[in-house]
Amino acid sequence: MVVQAYILIQTDVGKAAEVATAIAQVKGVTLAEDVTGPYDVIVRAEARNVDELGKLVVAKVQTIDGITRTLTCPVVHI
Repeated sequence: MVVQAYILIQTDVGKAAEVATAIAQVKGVTLAEDVTGPYDVIVRAEARNVDELGKLVVAKVQTIDGITRTLTCPVVHI
């Protein structure tokens, strides 16, 4: 089973492209795009389970310089 999530990211002013490029290099990230709107970067990530997904977000994504806030939205298949 693979757990997927979208991570919505706010960044420091002018850092969106730099943050998206850095996040795209993280293992488990399948997509990272800088966008306009209330969030600056949208990331799609996947992991083997919810625990690994949480570790990916906290230990690898949130530690990237320039990120001010994240919101993780797990994908739910009903």
